[in-house]
Amino acid sequence: MRIANLSGRLVIVTGEPGAEIAYDVEKNSGGRFGSRPQAVYEEWDEFVSWAASADLAGGTAVDPGELGSPAPEPRQVLAIGLNYRDHAAESGFDAPTGEPPVFTKFPSCITGPRATIALPPDGHNDWEVELVAVIGRRAYRVAADDALSYVAGYAVGQDISERLLQVAAQPPQFSIGKSLPGFGPVGPWLVTLDDLDDPNDLELGCAINGEQMQHSRTGNLIFSVPALVARLSATLPLLPGDVIFTGTPAGVGLSREPQRWLTPGDVLTSSIEGIGEMRHTFVAAGDGTP
Repeated sequence: MRIANLSGRLVIVTGEPGAEIAYDVEKNSGGRFGSRPQAVYEEWDEFVSWAASADLAGGTAVDPGELGSPAPEPRQVLAIGLNYRDHAAESGFDAPTGEPPVFTKFPSCITGPRATIALPPDGHNDWEVELVAVIGRRAYRVAADDALSYVAGYAVGQDISERLLQVAAQPPQFSIGKSLPGFGPVGPWLVTLDDLDDPNDLELGCAINGEQMQHSRTGNLIFSVPALVARLSATLPLLPGDVIFTGTPAGVGLSREPQRWLTPGDVLTSSIEGIGEMRHTFVAAGDGTP
């Protein structure tokens, strides 16, 4: 199943790529479930049960420009650093052992899959394509073997990062430089794990103006999604609708020679096998964006 945020309303999406049809959940459920996309995670099990046998009607064609994040208002946005060995190596670090490196992105950075994003002046603005997991049930101290039952589904994510802000404070910190407005795209929809051929090994990548920057598979994650849910929930409760950015593979601009940064006019496409594609255009701050 695919669920999406279409013009701020919760919809179920069917159909082939480029010909998707959206069905309004509130209308099809007779008001049993509301229109707010974020609210569905609080009743995820009930929603999945209803959707399995729902006789959907009144479908409309999906306009990709009207899609928002399928989890637009998470209470917690957690992110994992150095979770691919090749990215750890290009960053000059050993691959993590023991516990995964964890940081946060502030929820106000979340945006949809077709946004225009403003770049701060003189910034070193970088890209990081990632698999995003959205929590569907409250998870606290859960075992890795059972962890995926707490995940509502997966989406494509971009952990856009302003590298100068990351190191502006001493000691360096990540959250501010990764939480500018629009620096947390998630989309194009959420796909439940039963709709993926192999949810543990998905091809992912991103390109700038058609030039591939990153390419890998989620099977290369050091800490898999089940391991992350288990380890994170060992410390804090993961709440319905929470978002986990699971880490990025090699190919970021910081580690290139010469270094490369996003600039106004660039178009960034990000994709994951079986989920879909996001497309973002960048402008200078003040050019019609916040």
